[in-house]
Amino acid sequence: MTENWLLAIVQVPADPSRYRVAVWRELRKAGAVPVSQGTWALPAADAFRAALERAGAIAAEGGGTVAVFDIQPQDDAARALIVDAFRGAREDEWAEFVADCAKFLAEIEREIAIRKFTFAELEEEEQSHERLRRWYRDLRKRDVLALPAADEAAERLRACDRALEGYAERVYAANRLSGADAP
Repeated sequence: MTENWLLAIVQVPADPSRYRVAVWRELRKAGAVPVSQGTWALPAADAFRAALERAGAIAAEGGGTVAVFDIQPQDDAARALIVDAFRGAREDEWAEFVADCAKFLAEIEREIAIRKFTFAELEEEEQSHERLRRWYRDLRKRDVLALPAADEAAERLRACDRALEGYAERVYAANRLSGADAP
């Protein structure tokens, strides 16, 4: 677990609100967690610093600033404040990912049940699967605590891999039988 953290104090004028919202989105996307009004925490790693630089550039466009500090919690209570917030955010993300994997698996099952074995549907499912793979990679990068939820997510993604592979085999088999040309 990381002992060093980055603390970002964000000050962006309220109007126009698009800059405040854009900074907030950039910080969330990077995995930052709010620890108090206008104050965000991230692990002290190069990948997170780059996100803070992007947030700072957005804030500057809107006439604001993002002041970044390297910090090291001085006691267990301070450490828990940041680590618990970060852990909670990552666990929520992993849970959402697992839920989306379940939706993907249900969609594949529906397509099989109604025997919708078209190349257009396969392409749509491949795009959904690729979105899950990108999301998983992004979550892995942010999960510096190596939470157990990541292992469950990895297993769910493997289940999605297997389901898509099985569906693709059915699509190709159905289209070979019907004489349709593959894309």
